Amino acid sequence: MNPRVVAVAGATGVVGRQMLKTLEDRNYPIKSIKVLASERSKGKTLTFKGEELPVEVLAENSFKGVEVALFSAGGGTSKKFAPFAAKDGCVVVDNSSAWRMDPEVPLVVPEVNPHDIPKHKGIIANPNCSTIQMVVVLKPLHDAATITRVVVSTYQAVSGAGSAAINELREASLRALNGEDPGHTVFPHPIAFNCIPQIPQKDAFTDNAYTSEEMKMVHETKKIMGDPSIRITATTVRVPVFNSHSESVNVETVKKLTADEARVLLAKAPGVVVVDDPANQLYPLAIDAAGKWDTYVGRIRDDISHPRALDMWIVSDNLLKGAALNAVQIAELL
Repeated sequence: MNPRVVAVAGATGVVGRQMLKTLEDRNYPIKSIKVLASERSKGKTLTFKGEELPVEVLAENSFKGVEVALFSAGGGTSKKFAPFAAKDGCVVVDNSSAWRMDPEVPLVVPEVNPHDIPKHKGIIANPNCSTIQMVVVLKPLHDAATITRVVVSTYQAVSGAGSAAINELREASLRALNGEDPGHTVFPHPIAFNCIPQIPQKDAFTDNAYTSEEMKMVHETKKIMGDPSIRITATTVRVPVFNSHSESVNVETVKKLTADEARVLLAKAPGVVVVDDPANQLYPLAIDAAGKWDTYVGRIRDDISHPRALDMWIVSDNLLKGAALNAVQIAELL
């Protein structure tokens, strides 16, 4: 792979910093790199491979000479600046929801649909974190038995809502343990020792009573899997965990697929690790997945309520495979 001129937009945020670390950890071939953020980050520096990089203010002309740009700067920023980057010949891998359902923009998980990458016209979308880890597991099952319906409930870490959410959980937990009102600013209710069935934290609910996060999982899964006939329903929940999303997933298939057969398929699947020995209390845990590149699946069992259905538990680091790692993998395939 030839060394590339790379930019990271939104570099000072939680995911942006993780993108820089992932580029470094995976030894992505870089000729030069620039880090971009909003005006309020002007004057800051970020470290990459031991070098202090000055944070530049994101602008329309930031991408001249840049070959690959990883964006994690929010949907509005991406909508504004990604077209300028593409016009300058840069390929944007965007982590926001801005371009995901655009029919002209590939929505890619490298283990699932790498064949969609060459269809890009300068912008490639990175899917929602909770969608990514689910489809990595669904893909081999769909290829083997054709999935017809998915029922998913998520248990999502606060890091998915940014650094302010991480701080709120930490500080609110201390207040609650001291017998004080935990309070809340980022979330609509206290997150300490609580579960909140609303993601995102503002303007979440749509006309059909689902949240926008739930509908992302519905629409994105169909697009990534290349099968609009799959029926999907989701309930997304924020839980008091710092990092790694967990999901309870029920899958119905056309062809009967036993739990044992599913374990064999998943053990061979790229990016998937099977941890499934409940007799010895071995199953995927959020604390074990944190900082890891793989997606973990366990509690695989035959659904006793349906003759062609399976239940499973899926866990992955939402900042890595759910965001930064998936984006860097797309850049590697470019």
